[in-house]
Amino acid sequence: MPALCSRSDERRRVTRNEKRVTGDVIERFRPLFEPKTVAVVGASTKGAALPNVFIRRIREFGFRGAIYPIHPSAAEIDGLPAYRSLAETPQPVDYAYIAIAAAQVPPLLREARGRVRFAQVISSGFGEVDEGKELQLELAAAARAGGMRLIGPNCLGIHTPRGGVTFTEIGPRETGCVGIISQSGGLGTDIVRRGYARGLQFSGLITVGNCADVGPNELTEFYFADQQTKVIGMYIETAQDGRRLFEILRDARAVKPVVVLKGGRSEQGRMAAASHTGALAGDDRVWVALSRQTGCVMVDTLDQFIDALLAFQTLTPQPRHPTRRVALFGNGGGASVLATDYFARLGLDVTPFEKPTIDRLAALKLPPGTSITNPVDTPVGTLQQGEGRVAEKILEAIYDSGRPEALVMHLNLAAFVGRTKDEVLDNLMQAALRVQSRYPGQAHFVLVLRSDGDPPLEERKRAFRGKAIALGIPVYDEIANAGCALAALAFHERFLASRGVPRSS
Repeated sequence: MPALCSRSDERRRVTRNEKRVTGDVIERFRPLFEPKTVAVVGASTKGAALPNVFIRRIREFGFRGAIYPIHPSAAEIDGLPAYRSLAETPQPVDYAYIAIAAAQVPPLLREARGRVRFAQVISSGFGEVDEGKELQLELAAAARAGGMRLIGPNCLGIHTPRGGVTFTEIGPRETGCVGIISQSGGLGTDIVRRGYARGLQFSGLITVGNCADVGPNELTEFYFADQQTKVIGMYIETAQDGRRLFEILRDARAVKPVVVLKGGRSEQGRMAAASHTGALAGDDRVWVALSRQTGCVMVDTLDQFIDALLAFQTLTPQPRHPTRRVALFGNGGGASVLATDYFARLGLDVTPFEKPTIDRLAALKLPPGTSITNPVDTPVGTLQQGEGRVAEKILEAIYDSGRPEALVMHLNLAAFVGRTKDEVLDNLMQAALRVQSRYPGQAHFVLVLRSDGDPPLEERKRAFRGKAIALGIPVYDEIANAGCALAALAFHERFLASRGVPRSS
């Protein structure tokens, strides 16, 4: 969705060598993210195996290329002609999806005879267990002998809307601007499903598992080179070559935001990572230093990861005035007080407005019960007055004289039930957009829609979330989520400012 993800990138001179290197990286990974031919190894004639499910999913997702099931004896699988080996397909294979017993994979790859470009091995039983470490070395050697690049093993697949390939049951078909690398297949699934529900649109998501060959370093290089990708996210347990990852991030100069969810930061977490993917997770202090020196944003939870990515997808970083001052506007006094405390812990200031702003708000003669000092806490009735015109005047006063770097409008949807028409949310959003258009680039606008979990209310929120995000407004479920996202954005803005990296304002 170009309108959703559009953002002016860093304007700097690009050398001829940089263009060549970028082109090389794109072409190297094009067969992975935009495959024309897909081989599927492990599908059964009964149609119940995971590879059979994969065939059905990519058909439903819109893959229009050739699909080649590989089976030692079957003539047909899922209505498609089957082939005995990867070397016997009618055309070379861009992407092979392999889910068979671990010991069977190396000979399969060796026999490919240079006809496969990328093989993703879903199978487990390799380097994540002691008895599989030698087998993983054999697997990597077999891939080299077969002339292909290896993804995995011990992973789940790739989600690439531009290529029409996905391993998930549900996911956005539109090609977006968020590129993901996940060392966990399960978390990769969660990122697609939960990210989609919150409005993320992906340029690609790839699960890499044990990283016997291709790993986060090369894929990060691809996403930096990829024009479709505007923000990069990675769940990572280990970097095979930490120095190289540092160099990639450093040399990119934070031209694209990078959000890192690091697994194995504690001693117990490192032990869990070792049993999960066989990873040596590394000292947490190294990752903190990496963040400080390269500008990548470190987060602690999957929710924070998705929330930060959504902010970078929809909002344009403003290093000329990094986010610090935040105005809160909505219905819910207690929620506003708690948010003020939490934002302060994040380094975001919800400080009272100065007298000119308070005077302008007072001149609006808002009803009793309205707080106008920041946070601005107003009854639901005020928000619905004049088809959002009163709310627009409040926002105008805040933008014009309060001049925050971010404004968070939070609405407790349960308070609207039975009191307003559905159009009130549209009116408020349009009011915010009108004010933003008069003060372009001045303040990030973020919307929080709080719900009590009532199914009809949740459905209403879901529908409205889609409208808002399509207009470039990120929507969060709680004010705290919005705070974490703005803190991530502020960190990135401060890093850009400290390095003198220009971005459009």
